[in-house]
Amino acid sequence: MEDFTLFFKLGWYHILSLDALDHVLFIATLTCLYNLNHWKQVFFLITAFTIGHSVTLAISTYNIIRFNNDWIEFLIPLTILSTAIFNIAQKEKESSFRIHLNYLLALCFGLVHGMGFANTIRFMLAKAQTLTVPLVSFNLGIEAGQILFVIFLLYVTTILIESIGLKQKWWTIGCSVISGIIAIYMCTQRWPF
Repeated sequence: MEDFTLFFKLGWYHILSLDALDHVLFIATLTCLYNLNHWKQVFFLITAFTIGHSVTLAISTYNIIRFNNDWIEFLIPLTILSTAIFNIAQKEKESSFRIHLNYLLALCFGLVHGMGFANTIRFMLAKAQTLTVPLVSFNLGIEAGQILFVIFLLYVTTILIESIGLKQKWWTIGCSVISGIIAIYMCTQRWPF
């Protein structure tokens, strides 16, 4: 039980710390298309992302596949930039195809983010006798932190839209442009060559 609590807290604090700025920025960019009225879509979107990062976190931690850390650190802000561009390019009318494409992108980009988490947690797991409990609890901690952050974002978005009269489109574009600029800066700082 101690391992579960320890790794749950590590996952929780990882999301809510400055060390996870790129992860939080990705979640913000991914969900800025939505408000509280779309909570079901956001739930499935975040779940797709979590499945992606859980898979690569597990296979990387179990040393089934190893990835170059420099490339992973570069690809993470590239996922933010790609999501920001995708948000800006989207038309106002939401289609079933676009919703499913969002889920697919969240899943694929989750795979990249999971590799980044693996580099963070691998050294801590070396002391654990079994990897299953720490991996599951770390993922649950990350998921709990993500859910808290997403709920906060959806409330802020809804308040801005309903109270101030801000259009969802302009909120999405504004958030995506800011995220994209930060992601470009991160990419230049993490250039792997």
